[in-house]
Amino acid sequence: MDIRPAATLVLTRDTAKGMQVLLLQRTWEAVFLPGFYVFPGGAVDDDERHARHHAAGPEDSEISQTMSLDEGGADYMLAAVRECFEEAGILLAHGDDGKPVDAGHPVHQEREALFQGDVGFAELCRKHGLTVPLDRLAYLGHWTTPPGPPRRFDTRFFVTAAPEGQPASHDGTETIDHVWLTPAEALDDHWAGRRLLGLPTLQTLRLLNDFDSTEAVTRYAHANLPAPAPSKPWPALKKQATVELEPGAPAYDEARKLDPEAEGSTRAEIIPGEQVEIAAGVIRLTAPNPGMMTGPGTNTYILGRERFTVLDPGPDHEGHIKRLLELTGGVIDQVIVTHTHLDHSPAVATLKAKTGCRVFGLKAPEGPGQDQSFLPDDEPEQGDLIVTEAGILKAIHTPGHASNHICFLLVDQQLLFSGDHIMQGSTVVINPPDGDMKAYIESLYDLLAEPVQFIAPAHGFLMGQPGSVIDYLITHRLAREHKVERALKQVGPTDLKTLTAKAYEDVPPALHGVASRSALAHLLKLEAEHRAACREDLWQAL
Repeated sequence: MDIRPAATLVLTRDTAKGMQVLLLQRTWEAVFLPGFYVFPGGAVDDDERHARHHAAGPEDSEISQTMSLDEGGADYMLAAVRECFEEAGILLAHGDDGKPVDAGHPVHQEREALFQGDVGFAELCRKHGLTVPLDRLAYLGHWTTPPGPPRRFDTRFFVTAAPEGQPASHDGTETIDHVWLTPAEALDDHWAGRRLLGLPTLQTLRLLNDFDSTEAVTRYAHANLPAPAPSKPWPALKKQATVELEPGAPAYDEARKLDPEAEGSTRAEIIPGEQVEIAAGVIRLTAPNPGMMTGPGTNTYILGRERFTVLDPGPDHEGHIKRLLELTGGVIDQVIVTHTHLDHSPAVATLKAKTGCRVFGLKAPEGPGQDQSFLPDDEPEQGDLIVTEAGILKAIHTPGHASNHICFLLVDQQLLFSGDHIMQGSTVVINPPDGDMKAYIESLYDLLAEPVQFIAPAHGFLMGQPGSVIDYLITHRLAREHKVERALKQVGPTDLKTLTAKAYEDVPPALHGVASRSALAHLLKLEAEHRAACREDLWQAL
């Protein structure tokens, strides 16, 4: 799939309430991010190159160097200005009299023609004697859509003060609503499920939330250029042959961390029983229990060099336990579990009997799939610290997938052992009554506040860019929640089966049985927030 160059313009204005930004809502019929609130922006057109003749400010070579490009940086800026005019009706330009364009300028009469492609941006500038002041834009961020979505973009984000005298107006086709909000208000709306915000929008809003004026944001952006995103393939081994991992591939972040010289020494596959040192004093050993719910198998992590702490020892599998004892020489002081599902904790009893280790974790709740034999010596509370030879582990209570789930942060190395709270390659099962969607999303927000550089999941490779990973999970869940809520308003009062068929129409019918458990989790969250109610097994929106 081709990755298209794109540009986004963050318009700001200073008010008595604080600095506000303009957000546009995409149509619900859009292929990409339907119903989401975004900043004005879109793909870079070939015509942008011709519009350079109508730009004022730095030359393309200087702009491109700032953006770590060989050339064409000015085209991104011009695209951002053009898209903002098309989508929001606001044009950052000066007329032939040198004054900023206002609402009465005749160029506004040709907004629709530009949107339809009947006139190019360069031609529009020539016809009206317009100059685009590129020095008014500051380079704010860079985002490349990860693999998976139907379309992928290499997007550059710019920020500028909204010109006075031009009210915003959505185009009614690609965008169906617009709103001025402070970054804090937009983030609160996202948290409460009132607005859908995508990953790059969320990250930009969090950045903007630290500033109280456009001048402060612009000054920051000029002084702190975005780091170039990883873009080149990385070598790794798979079935004894060297392969090139593309950015976004499951093993890519791990290969870059463990093999910074790109010698091709890491594996692009997880092999049960094979030890991998993922950090100083931390070994990953994967149990031989691959499957639909466990991926390549459950990851056990061994911390230490002479005396060891074992995290998530896995199923009571004789070969896996034997391998753990070999790697540690049987000197296991502590065993820690993230939760008590049957692929995580059953090996504890055998290790306890063989080594006399101290066991940390929360008791198993009632219900199927729980290891009722698990007997902890210590039950960590939120923020408790556990000393290991690899460093101090901080306990972070993260209910959602399981009510007794705990993530553990290796503080000095900023490495998060996420258990099943965050998995690679799939979303986590939230199955009521023990699974709780509201608690799950709130726990993800809690993790965003932690200083994390890498995530070590119970299933899959090391994951970099933890903020993006967590934002994706939140956005994915809230997007589905919006579908559930919209379906409920359309067909309610209704039963769970009918609602699932409507809200999960993009999921094969054969999987609707599993999807209904997720739908129920969303409904229970909406009920807890007084946005839905169930009466006599029929759900309805409030």
